Amino acid sequence: MNKQNVLFKIEEMDRDTLPYYYDYGKVVSVIQEKLFEEIGMEFDMYSDEDTSNEIWEILEEDLKEKSEEVRLIGHIYNEAETKTISSNHNDKVQEFIVKPRVMNGLFYYPQYQVALAKVITFQNAGEMLRDLIFAKDDACLVSFLQYVLKRKRDYIKNYVTVFTDTEHGVETEIESITTMVRREDVFLEDSMKKEIYRSIDEFFQEGREFFKTYNIPYKRGILLYGKPGNGKTTLVKSIASSILAPVAYWQITEFTSSYTIKEVFSSVLKLAPMVLVIEDIDSMPADVRSVFLNTLDGATSKEGIFLIGTTNYPEKIDPALMNRSGRFDRAYEIKLPTKELRYQYLLNKKIERILSQEEIEEVIEATKDFSYAQLNELYTSIALEWHYEQQVDVTRLCGELKSLKQKQVKHAWDESDSYGAIGFAGFRDEY
Repeated sequence: MNKQNVLFKIEEMDRDTLPYYYDYGKVVSVIQEKLFEEIGMEFDMYSDEDTSNEIWEILEEDLKEKSEEVRLIGHIYNEAETKTISSNHNDKVQEFIVKPRVMNGLFYYPQYQVALAKVITFQNAGEMLRDLIFAKDDACLVSFLQYVLKRKRDYIKNYVTVFTDTEHGVETEIESITTMVRREDVFLEDSMKKEIYRSIDEFFQEGREFFKTYNIPYKRGILLYGKPGNGKTTLVKSIASSILAPVAYWQITEFTSSYTIKEVFSSVLKLAPMVLVIEDIDSMPADVRSVFLNTLDGATSKEGIFLIGTTNYPEKIDPALMNRSGRFDRAYEIKLPTKELRYQYLLNKKIERILSQEEIEEVIEATKDFSYAQLNELYTSIALEWHYEQQVDVTRLCGELKSLKQKQVKHAWDESDSYGAIGFAGFRDEY
């Protein structure tokens, strides 16, 4: 940096001139002096409005994994926390992780000659968090950003990125896939299941030869619709569990806006090729639907994105989503399970350990209009009764749950019912 062209310099000022700038500038100046002392070179300072989220995510991940790519040069404030505690919970164990705290630390990536610091500055109105990025030169920073995006794509394959639209913009969380769903645990009509998975597998083939050979745009969109509880979410989970590509989930809310739409698509494009799931897509606020549609129509807005939309209410879907290619290419109705699928589902639960073949057939006949979520509740009731009594009254359990199902549809709950069976309210679209 050519200091001859700078108008304000900390070393030439006193605090009374620009007190807030002085406090901030003093912190930055001390950091730059420390970098020169440790590394032996001067660094330029950068502002990043496009990939800053990814930079700090990767720093957190590198620290958690104790990567040799990054080292801690020192801490900013002596009287501030220097380490942080987090946990990594899965279906087997809850692991506690102690690592250097990103805030209040000065970190350096030697291979890329880039330094990072999250610093709190103190003002009359309160604290302000500053993201400081230093690099030897532009080329070093570009090389580092390429590392960041590649590193994120690699580690994010074991997680689902969750975007939630809030009053203050998009909140991003990284959730680990704690329960893997196998493709054989998804119960659909064979032809539909084959078509969906074939489309997914071809999309993520290395080299994209299919799309090049047949001159097909490298983007895909499918819509899954049907009554809740029949496996839309389970299908999506199985896709996330079985592909070597990033998966993101976008939670639309009443705060979804043109800004959040732009931010989400900007984020996912950096991870392409990837899967973007939009659950309950019918809840898109009416005043931003045109923005959403225009984004889908953009020349590169979906390049490398396999878009999956789900809805329990297809009648609420904006027809404009389906009447132009390039938005959603196919719509699949996820129906109530057939007799054969109900049988396969219960066998997958190993219900034959509890019931005889005759009793299983009785259950199959009695659950004609049941969803998978309701079948799952029935299986749980059967297992509980068997566990405690070593016998099961199949006719009674089927009758009770069928009655509860009918009352749920009619909203006619009879308080005089003598039994306290568990109903189906609260089940989301999974089994």
